[in-house]
Amino acid sequence: MDNRSGRGDEPISGLLIGRPFGVPVYLAPTWFLVAALITVSYATAVEARIPGIGAWKYVVSLSFALLLYLSVLMHELSHTLVALRAGLPVRRISLYLLGGVSEIEKPSPTPAREAGIAAAGPATSLVLGLGCFLLSRLLDPGTATRMLVDALTWSNLAVGVFNLLPGLPLDGGRMVQALVWRLTGHRTTGAVAAAWAGRSVAVVVGIGPVALAARAAEPPSLLGVVWGPLLGWFIWNGATQSLAVARIQSRVPALVARTLTRRAVPATADLPLAEALRRAQEAGAAAVVVVAGDGRPLGIVAESRVRRVPLARRPWEAVGDLSRRLHPEMVVSAELTGEALLEAIADVPASEFLVVEANGEIYGVLSTVDVERAIAPS
Repeated sequence: MDNRSGRGDEPISGLLIGRPFGVPVYLAPTWFLVAALITVSYATAVEARIPGIGAWKYVVSLSFALLLYLSVLMHELSHTLVALRAGLPVRRISLYLLGGVSEIEKPSPTPAREAGIAAAGPATSLVLGLGCFLLSRLLDPGTATRMLVDALTWSNLAVGVFNLLPGLPLDGGRMVQALVWRLTGHRTTGAVAAAWAGRSVAVVVGIGPVALAARAAEPPSLLGVVWGPLLGWFIWNGATQSLAVARIQSRVPALVARTLTRRAVPATADLPLAEALRRAQEAGAAAVVVVAGDGRPLGIVAESRVRRVPLARRPWEAVGDLSRRLHPEMVVSAELTGEALLEAIADVPASEFLVVEANGEIYGVLSTVDVERAIAPS
């Protein structure tokens, strides 16, 4: 139930169920498992509250499972709407084992917007809980409808309160991050503080119910034995990932295209690979750019293809056959730095980019491998 910022490059798995506001919503395979567990377990409570209901108890419990996740979807849609209104694109919404996630493609530009996006989800859940409570007052006790509304009241209130816990990856953690960011002026400092707070929350959630039961000399409940550690693991995992992302983000401002670029030598398409590599070595370059007769760049010789050519074949292999055709989006300025550099290469399916000076002169070749090494944690 967090609103994660990122590029969303991981593969999509799940069932596409709709595109509200143009944002695709996916049901992860684990959702079906949880829906089945809720249906089976809640059916027992339905039968206890409404004797003689028979097989209809499964209809009521399945309805609860569906309405619960509809509430979760509304929680995530509130994150999405606030993000879209702030001009931040949302890649997708995923509903999975323990709730949902709205994948926002760009980080919030200010602490206030970060806090606003984060607060929208819990606020929606709490309003839904309050609305269900008021509706329940109009319904007759002992009916299936009243039982459903009561269950939705407490589940939405629980979701809202749980997501306000002050640690990443929960929405409350995003709000802590925004607060520390506002106080210190550094986004990364806020992320680190909120991630460590998340780890503390994970420990309390994971062992708290069991510890309280032990102190009261009572057997631990299902919540303490199963859901407590599961939720604690979820929060700890998310907090750890947030720490890793924060370390990466702290390195982004130091990225400089000119510094990371490999110097390149120009070569016509018919030049043998062996000769092109000799010229590169002589010039102290580490890349080859295929050019036309007038010096206009046409392609970049792919390092991966060069490695696959045996030494004995290199005098007979033309560099043009080992190059990737140069498209406009594969050309970047040598002056790019930080986030602007990442944005320039993020959505382009290429492993090498041509780096040019302001006047269009070839400066060299930028490899995504070098960029990843520069920002990856040691």
